[in-house]
Amino acid sequence: MDRRIYLDHSATTPVAPEVLEAMTPYHRHQFGNASSLHEPGRKARRALDEGRGSIAERLATEPEGIVFTSGATEANNLALIGTAFASSERRHIVTTTIEHHAVLHTVRWLEQQGYAVSYVDPDSSGKVDPEAVREALRDDTALVSVMAGNNEVGTTQPLAELGALCRERGILLHSDAVQAFGKVDLPMDRIDLLSASAHKLHGPKGVGLLYVRKGVDLTPLLHGGGHEGGRRSGTENIPGIVGFAKATEIAFAERHEHAERWTGFRNRLIKGVESIPGTRLNGHRTDCLPHIANFSFQAVEGESLVLKLDEEGIAVSTGSACSSPELEPSHVLVAIGIPPAMVHGSLRISMGRETAADEIEALLDALPRAVEALRAYSPFRVGETDVH
Repeated sequence: MDRRIYLDHSATTPVAPEVLEAMTPYHRHQFGNASSLHEPGRKARRALDEGRGSIAERLATEPEGIVFTSGATEANNLALIGTAFASSERRHIVTTTIEHHAVLHTVRWLEQQGYAVSYVDPDSSGKVDPEAVREALRDDTALVSVMAGNNEVGTTQPLAELGALCRERGILLHSDAVQAFGKVDLPMDRIDLLSASAHKLHGPKGVGLLYVRKGVDLTPLLHGGGHEGGRRSGTENIPGIVGFAKATEIAFAERHEHAERWTGFRNRLIKGVESIPGTRLNGHRTDCLPHIANFSFQAVEGESLVLKLDEEGIAVSTGSACSSPELEPSHVLVAIGIPPAMVHGSLRISMGRETAADEIEALLDALPRAVEALRAYSPFRVGETDVH
């Protein structure tokens, strides 16, 4: 194949040309520290304020609620640990079994510090029932953390309903919106804390944000110069923030157009992949992020399938890029009840701004050959494991 086809945009995305152009001056010529009083510092402060205001405008929130971080992992840690430490009486957290490890590992650490955590299971499509969340709430619940859209299977969650439920009880709602930010509409009036990352929407790596609703108490993780309103000390990444703001501007302007195109591609993928014997779609068919499709293949090992497609010049993944080197079964697929023999045979296809129809067709042309070649060496036969 003369060109590489990249269909792993949920792992990371290429920086958009417009984003790179916006960032470049702040690397070389406008390199000031936003805390300095001289002109270079004032220019950096202006860029910081404009970036914060631009993102807040897209979210229809107050600029003061945007806290810039090094990425979504830090944002999730700040949301979870920051709110837990801010409350001396409420020491219970509710989350789900399909969250990103940046949430799950953080709440497990909080358990080691003496906090109680309840884990809500989703249904077989990856959907979380608000009633199950309601049943998990306690008088000492401080926070509910539910991701907006799953990073592996794409299923979206009823955040508006969950937010209303939490407001009734005076409980904060946090959402890891890394995959959903800039791609689908979010009920910001019901969300108290929200995490996002620039590199998932054609922005730079190394910069993210935590939205904090006015009035929410947050204990900082990092101490120093009192940057970001005292909530996140550290010299601000001005080029990254400028790039994040530009990427957000583009994503919000184009999101409906892209969502329609990605949905068409996703439907084409489902039709094409399900024509291969011994396959299944993982996640909800309609209540989903438009750019993610996840499948399991019977009698095929997922990592081998990724490598086989890589030989064809096609980049896809088996699930979360943060955990794939561990070769552990996907906790998301286990939680939604995928048969054990098929959990290891999963493939995640995720699209981006530049994904084209011919790239989807190229994948659908290569995939059956790759599956057939791997099954020829498999000790299992199609049909030995139930496919739902």
